[in-house]
Amino acid sequence: MRTAHPTVPIALTVAGSDSGGGAGLQADLKTFAALGVHGTTAMTCVTAQNPRGVRRIEACQPSLVRAQLEAVFAELPPAAVKTGLLLSASIIRVIADFFFGQAGRPPLVVDPVMVATSGANLLKRGAVSALVDRLLPLATLVTPNLDEAQLLTGLQLVDVEGLREAARALHRRFGCAALVKGGHLREGREAADIFYDGETELLLTAPWVRGVKTHGTGCTYSAAITGYLALGCDLPTAVTRAKHLVTRAIAQGVRAAGHDVLKPG
Repeated sequence: MRTAHPTVPIALTVAGSDSGGGAGLQADLKTFAALGVHGTTAMTCVTAQNPRGVRRIEACQPSLVRAQLEAVFAELPPAAVKTGLLLSASIIRVIADFFFGQAGRPPLVVDPVMVATSGANLLKRGAVSALVDRLLPLATLVTPNLDEAQLLTGLQLVDVEGLREAARALHRRFGCAALVKGGHLREGREAADIFYDGETELLLTAPWVRGVKTHGTGCTYSAAITGYLALGCDLPTAVTRAKHLVTRAIAQGVRAAGHDVLKPG
C-alpha cells in the first residue's frame, strides 16, 4: 500500500550558481530546504568562485533561462519567486517578459545583486537600466544592501535614517515594498534594516555577530523571505522571520577549510 506524502509548497530561485557553495543557487536551495519548502531553480550563469573572490562568470543563453522558467511553471508552479544574480540586460529582459505575461503571478522578491562581497562587478553594461526599467516594476519586494540602495536611489546612506529615506524612495519609484539592509553600516551595536511597503514600516535589528566574515547573507535573507511567502506568510511577517533566520545562520555558522559558512535553519 502506497503511503501518501505530505504536500509542501514550492519556491523558485532565478540566479547564478556559486561553485564555493556559499551564495547563489546553492545558498537559496539550502535555505528553502531548512524551511521545509521545495526549491526549484532557473540558472542564469555559472560562476567560478570561492570565498576569496569571483574568478570567472559564464552566462546562460537567455533562451535557456526562459526554457527553465517554462519547465518549472508547467509542472511545479511556485508559490513565491526570488531573483539573484542576473548578469546581463538580455537575461533580465527575458525574465521580465516571462513574469509580465503570467496571469496571477506569484510574489516576486528581487535581490538586486550588483557587486560581490569581494568587490567584483556582477552586472554587465546596460543591465542596471534593464533591472530598473523592466524587472523592478514587477517586484513585490526589492532587497538592496547599502551599496545597491545607494546606486538605485542616488542617496548617500550613513545611518538608519538614510535607510528609511531610501526605502521610501524605492517604494515611490517602483511601487513595491523595499527592504534596505544596513549590514555595511558599522556604527552602533546592532545590524539594522528598514522595511517599508507604503503602509507598514519596520525597523529590524539584531546584535552584531563579531569575528565572522560572512558570504551569502544577502542570498540567504532573500531566499528566507521567499520561503516564508511560499509558506503563506504575509510580507511583513516573512521579512521579520527571515531577519531572525539569517541572524541565527550567522551566529550558528560553521567553518569549512578555514572559511565561515552560514547554517540556515
